[in-house]
Amino acid sequence: MSPTNMNKHIAITRLLSAAVMALTSLLTTAAHAAVPGITGPSFDLSAEANYISQPDGEMVYSFGYGCRVAPTGFAPAAITGGVCNTMQIPGPTLIVHEGDTVTVTLANNLPVQAGNTSILFPGFQVTPTGGVSGSLAQEAAHGGSVTYTFNATTPGTRAYYSGTQADLQVEMGLYGAIVVLPATAQSGTGCHALATNLPDGQPDYRLAASAYDISSSCYDREYLFQFSEMDPRIHDQARAIANCTVSPGTSCAVNMDAIATEPYHPAYFMINGRSMPDDMDTNYAAEYPHQPYNGNPHMHPGELVLLRVLGTGRWQHPFHEHGNHVRILARDGNLILSRTDPTKLAGPLLFTTTTTPGLAMDGIFYWTGKGLNWDVYGHKPGGVYTDQAFPSYLNKPVVCTPDPNGYYTADPLAPNYYEWCADHTIGLESHPFGDVNSGGPVTLPDANILTNGAWYGGSAYLGPDATTRATGVTGTTPPSGTIANSPTGEAGFAFMWHSHNEREITTNNIFPGGMMMMMLVDPQAFLINEAN
Repeated sequence: MSPTNMNKHIAITRLLSAAVMALTSLLTTAAHAAVPGITGPSFDLSAEANYISQPDGEMVYSFGYGCRVAPTGFAPAAITGGVCNTMQIPGPTLIVHEGDTVTVTLANNLPVQAGNTSILFPGFQVTPTGGVSGSLAQEAAHGGSVTYTFNATTPGTRAYYSGTQADLQVEMGLYGAIVVLPATAQSGTGCHALATNLPDGQPDYRLAASAYDISSSCYDREYLFQFSEMDPRIHDQARAIANCTVSPGTSCAVNMDAIATEPYHPAYFMINGRSMPDDMDTNYAAEYPHQPYNGNPHMHPGELVLLRVLGTGRWQHPFHEHGNHVRILARDGNLILSRTDPTKLAGPLLFTTTTTPGLAMDGIFYWTGKGLNWDVYGHKPGGVYTDQAFPSYLNKPVVCTPDPNGYYTADPLAPNYYEWCADHTIGLESHPFGDVNSGGPVTLPDANILTNGAWYGGSAYLGPDATTRATGVTGTTPPSGTIANSPTGEAGFAFMWHSHNEREITTNNIFPGGMMMMMLVDPQAFLINEAN
């Protein structure tokens, strides 16, 4: 095998092995996403060059915004180990409050050949101080700085990015997100103030109680996803110019103006600066010093999950969240309201949250099991609770009394909180061999005759005793000695969230990779720990 083919073989093997390990560990580790960032309202940033990693083993020369001095603080406060390097992709998420006077000072520490740089803040009226004039914004010359000041007039999620030679500098990584939190605390159904724990006893990692100054934008959990792509050929050109040394008979380009950014052939597709499976590692993981943010959403049935979605780069990215549609609340901080009732949201339900370059949108996702026509918890008539994770419920009858909307919400601490009661005790299996009820459309394989492995979860039900319910007390699924899917483990439902442009779920044309991650619906017994 030639050295070139050997290197390619090693890269492919690493990528596929990493994917298997990540998907396996996803069920057993606490590496979740939330919306990590730095708090303001004053920020001191730097634009610098460095390298970011890809799952195929490549280190890609890039530009990025970072913290020139230590930030005021990190949010959410419950997430530990927060860092803000002097260069990162995406740039630090800037978290401010509605009404804040925001100041962002940018120092240009890019290679001298990159020339000037800047930041655009779409949606805000910006006043610059210092710097030099540019086509779209006041710019920082090499070794200089510029300060931008604006008022965070309205809440919501927005993008920021370079306004200087954008076809090169945004491609190289000069982009980030701003989250403006609402000034007014909301109340009403589905709204609850920030606290140590949510009403169901789970830790609270939200930035605010609502996304906007309207009660229908309240939520239980939130995640930020920035979609971008990279053409390594462009990055190689920039690196060659920045690192050029003169030898006899040669010369170096004095700037990057002549870098060819067309034709455009991206090979890397990223969520929050990482490609799958790296995007499912923890936030602030040491192995990604310039890619601090992950993309690994988890939720419990019935939770309202706020998705903050941004498109960066040049391409649209049709991202599909399996499990349900996403109700759009706003675009670029502009609420989509009913014409006849301005207190009501009227955004569309989207099958894919298709991101346009520079566009930000906020939407609500939830999953409840409604409409599946079988009991996702595997309850049987007359059954009692046996979940060891809920000792106060042991040996008590399983109940599902519907609220006016059909869900069991009487006790947020119950093991089957937010169960769809119309499906209570309706079996999945036509001929079960475990503890569950019969009558359903399928039959799960008999654990005594099944040849299985770590990829077989052993259960179609939520909860730490789900495998026992599926196989009975003598069942052997998962196989003895398997760590990946322990019978007492998470037992959640996994949904692939990925780009519907199939090439974008590859890394350098190798599947799996790119814009892909897994979203897990966890049982109430499972503690979703986003504190790294």
